[in-house]
Parts: sequence; structure tokens; C-alpha cells
Amino acid sequence: MGAELPALLSALIAHLGPVTRVGLDTAAWEGLPTRVLVDDRVVHVDSFPVGDDTVLITRGDRDIFSLLVVPPDAAPDAARTAMAQAVRADNISQAAQILIDTGRGRGSSG
Repeated sequence: MGAELPALLSALIAHLGPVTRVGLDTAAWEGLPTRVLVDDRVVHVDSFPVGDDTVLITRGDRDIFSLLVVPPDAAPDAARTAMAQAVRADNISQAAQILIDTGRGRGSSG
């Protein structure tokens, strides 16, 4: 999955501007480098055994974005529902719970 990282970062940079760091769950991503070159800029890769379905993106020194990772085998409707729940201003559910609620998380039967 580490091969997908440059394309993901490139898409995020197009929307957010320069990204300095990305934090990933070691259990969800295999073969992660410690840094990636995207658009002639170095993005540092941090990996932690956090066990959740998020990617943390750092832009500059202080802006941190938490992204929900929807499994690639998710049905389009389930993926849209999970993403819609994740971006709601009143959402208090963590990523793993959002995926369970939409039938895509660990422990779900979907």
C-alpha cells in the first residue's frame, strides 16, 4: 500500500497546499518509507501502531487534518455514507466507529 501514498499526497497537496508530514497506522499500511518526494518536496512519513482508520496530515507547522480511510472493497454507497458522517460538524464518532456504523469496519458483518 505504500505505493499508493505518493498519489494520495499529490491529491491532498492540490487541495490543501504543501504538506510536511503524514502519520499512518502501521497495521493498515505495509512497506512505508520514512519520507516521500511529492512535487519536488519532501513529505515525512510517521507510522504508529494506533489501530485506527485515519491518516493524519500536517500542513505547515500547525495545521493538522485527520482523514478517514475507507477500505477499497467498500461498496460505493457505504463509502459515501461513511465520508458524509466523517465530515459532519456534529460528528463525535471515531473513524473505526464510523466504519462499523456503515458496515465497513472491523467487527462488522458487511
